[in-house]
Amino acid sequence: MGGEMLKDHKLHQQPLCFSRRTILWAFYSVLLLFLLRSYLFQGSPLPSSPKLHHVDHHRPTQPICDVAQGQWVHDASPPPYNDSTCNTIKEGQNCIAHGRPDTGYLHWRWQPHNCTLPRFDPSTFLSLTANQKLIFVGDSMARNQLESLLCLLSQHSQPKLTHSDHNNKFRTWVFPSHNLTVSVLWSPFLVNGIEKNGELNHNKLYLDVMDARWGSELKEAHAVVLSVGHWFLHPALFFEGGEVVGCHHCPGMNHTEIGFYGVLRKALRTSLRGIMEARRKMNVVVTTFSPAHFDGEWDKAGACDRKEPYRLGEKELGWMDAELRKIEVEEVEGLRLGDGWRWGLRVEALDVTGLAMMRPDAHPGPYMHPFPFAGGMKERVQNDCVHWCLPGAIDTWNEILLETMRRWRSEDERQ
Repeated sequence: MGGEMLKDHKLHQQPLCFSRRTILWAFYSVLLLFLLRSYLFQGSPLPSSPKLHHVDHHRPTQPICDVAQGQWVHDASPPPYNDSTCNTIKEGQNCIAHGRPDTGYLHWRWQPHNCTLPRFDPSTFLSLTANQKLIFVGDSMARNQLESLLCLLSQHSQPKLTHSDHNNKFRTWVFPSHNLTVSVLWSPFLVNGIEKNGELNHNKLYLDVMDARWGSELKEAHAVVLSVGHWFLHPALFFEGGEVVGCHHCPGMNHTEIGFYGVLRKALRTSLRGIMEARRKMNVVVTTFSPAHFDGEWDKAGACDRKEPYRLGEKELGWMDAELRKIEVEEVEGLRLGDGWRWGLRVEALDVTGLAMMRPDAHPGPYMHPFPFAGGMKERVQNDCVHWCLPGAIDTWNEILLETMRRWRSEDERQ
């Protein structure tokens, strides 16, 4: 409206307009100089202050490509590894060795809309992480991503297993060529919890207490990858301050049903705050929720037998999957734009929910077990429509992880 008023004034009183314009320009020039001087010299932080460091640190010189938006395109290239060149593939994800007859799922590449996602280069990853410790924390999806990374890196340098507990839930490898240590730490809730067992038909989560089994590793870690979600869907009882605050799917327990969305948020917030309070300069990645693809009952033949990815627009992301992703992204952004930078914490979401949703073809399905149909087709057979075949779609997660690390290195070099 102000622009229109000045335009009308110019049309009707041109002789007077020049004089007033001159006065106005002079006034605004003086005002601008005054405000600029006030900003620069009255109470502004010193150049070395954390706030100024934060602004420079998180402002790249060029736009960051949104790798979460794209589509799967056919790629005839061979997979980056197989069970002959990688000896750390878990049996349940070794789909080809277990007799899966189709191999088309191996020949798809993720193509972001506005940029290119380079193939994983193990030499570059090892160079970026030399003399560091990288830990993967979470449920079996964290383990799945870690095992993909081990296979990708082993094409350049062989890892050496240096520690494993009795059930393989806490394992550590070293790449002697680059003095890189990589660990996977089982913590399906990130916070303290008691998992359901033969005597307990539900989980117990202590939402305000970080799981010390992985929290104690932070003092030596340079980077952390968190990946959780699926275990929050199970029946559970929730505690804060030692008191029950609610439950999920707990009929007959006389507790308030609060679901699992807010619970995931609290657990993630407790964990990210715990990392921040370790007060170490650290890189943190949160891999977002990876949807399952059960098309019917989990033990029915054909539960996830699709042979190709969904095409762009063919399938909508489910509400639950979208909500879990949203919570994870919001908590990451809240810390990234809040107090995280103050302690040198660099945190980012590895947003794979959408691209994972489009790959119903890349799960082991019945080939979680060797040759499930050797004796003929069965009506009932156990299916894994949650985890990912190796090699396969999940290798893309680590391609995105590598690009994130490249960008971080570039930001460090510009400081």
